[in-house]
Amino acid sequence: MKIDILVAEIGSTTTVVNAFNGIDSSSPEFIGQGQAPTSVDQGDVNIGLKGAIDDMKKSLNIDDLEYGKLLATSSAAGGLRMTVHGLVYDMTVRAAKEAALGAGANLHQITAGKMRRTDVKKLKEINPNIILIAGGVDFGERDTALYNAEIIADLNLDIPVIYAGNVENQEEIREIFKEKQTELYIVDNVYPKIDQLNIEPTRKVIQDVFEEHIVHAPGMTRVRDMVSGSIMPTPGAVMQASKVLKDEIGDLVTLDVGGATTDVHSVTEGSDEVNRILISPEPVAKRTVEGDLGVYVNMENIVERIGKKDLAKRMNITEGEVEGLIDNHKPIPKSDDQKRFVEELTKEAVITSIRRHAGHFRDLYGPGGKKTVAEGKDLTKIRYIIGTGGALTRLPNRVSIMESISKNNKGNELFPGEYAKILVDNHYIMASLGVLSVEQPKAAVELLKKSLEIENIEICCKEE
Repeated sequence: MKIDILVAEIGSTTTVVNAFNGIDSSSPEFIGQGQAPTSVDQGDVNIGLKGAIDDMKKSLNIDDLEYGKLLATSSAAGGLRMTVHGLVYDMTVRAAKEAALGAGANLHQITAGKMRRTDVKKLKEINPNIILIAGGVDFGERDTALYNAEIIADLNLDIPVIYAGNVENQEEIREIFKEKQTELYIVDNVYPKIDQLNIEPTRKVIQDVFEEHIVHAPGMTRVRDMVSGSIMPTPGAVMQASKVLKDEIGDLVTLDVGGATTDVHSVTEGSDEVNRILISPEPVAKRTVEGDLGVYVNMENIVERIGKKDLAKRMNITEGEVEGLIDNHKPIPKSDDQKRFVEELTKEAVITSIRRHAGHFRDLYGPGGKKTVAEGKDLTKIRYIIGTGGALTRLPNRVSIMESISKNNKGNELFPGEYAKILVDNHYIMASLGVLSVEQPKAAVELLKKSLEIENIEICCKEE
C-alpha cells in the first residue's frame, strides 16, 4: 500500500503514526493510525517509530507499506526545554515567555533582571535545549541583557541561544558570543515598545532551532534517519493547527487535557470593548500549560482540588468507592465508573485551566471614582471550543464537559460565551495536522474540518 505522508507523534511514553493520502487533491484522507512504546530509553526512537508503523499495518490489514514522506512532532526526551531571561517580569520577560510557550516549549526557568549565581547554577542543572535572552525596549535599557549574555556566554555551553531584546544590543551580543561554541540566533525584539508584543518572529525561530537541534536530545540521535520532512514540538504543532484553522473559521480556543498536563491554546484578537480597557497587551495566539492538571500522572492534584467528599457527591457514590477508583486508576478508563471518574477530573482540569488562561475585569478606585479595567486574555469573542487529546476526544461526555465552561464564569471573567460551538478532534490528529500544515496548509485544513466534522464551516461563516 502506498501512503502519501506519515506523521509521527513521538511522545514521552508512546509513539503514534497517522497516515494521510490524497494530499495534493481537493479531498485528502486520513487512512489510519498505529502506536507503539517510545524507544528513547533504548537510544534510538526509530525502534518506536517502526513499531508504530507495524501496528498501523496490522490495523489496516496490510503486509507492505510505502510512504512518500515522514513528518514528526515530539515531546519525547523532555520535549523542548527552555529557559528565558529578561528585564522586567511583566514586560520583556512575559513577552519572551509567550513566544516560548507558543512555540511549544516547556519552560524550566524564568529570570527577571540580572542573573544571580543561583540562577546560573540552576541553568546548568537544567541543561535546556534553547536559551532565550530578552530585555529592554528598542533604544531603551541595554545593560541587563548584555550582562546576562556575558554570564551565559562565559559558561560556553553547547546550547543554542536566541537573542530577542533591545535592537541596539545586537552587534554587542554578536561580539560576546563570537568565539564561543554556543550557536547564536538574533531575532527582532519581542517587546519593541511599551505595550507592544512582537512574539511571532521569535516563535518561528524557536521552532526552527528545535528542528535543527532535536537530534542532540537523548535517544533522538537517529531521528533524521527516518523523518524526511518537518519536526515540531507537539504543543507547538497543536498551536500551529489552531492558528491555521482560525484563519478559516474564526476565533477559537483548543483544549488538550492529558495525563500529566492541560494545555490551552487560544487564537483571538479579543473584543474592541475589552481591548480599550486592557492594562497590558496579550498575544493573538496564546498558550498556557498547567503542569498540575493531568488526569493520570497528576490525578491526585485534581482530586485534592475537588475534595473526595464533593467528588463522591458529584458521582453519587460513597467516599470509599472514590478511594477504590483512585487506587485502581488506569491511563485508559474501561468501566463506566472509571470513565465517570475521569470525566469529573477532566471537567475540573478544563474549568481551572480556562480560568488561569482567561483574563478578567477589575475595578480600580481613585480620585475620579471607580474605573473598570481588564487584565489578561479576552476570550469573549471565541466562536469555537475545540477538544483534542485523549480525554476530550474519547470520553462519553466530552461535549458537555466543554459546554460547562461558560456556565462556570464567575461574572467578571473573560470566558467564551454560551454561543461558542463545541468541536471535537474525533480522529485525534490535530498535532499531526499542525506539522503537516507547514508543508501542506490546504490539505491540513481540509483534514482538520473532517476530523472536527465541520466540512461546510467555511460556507457557514461566509453566509454570516
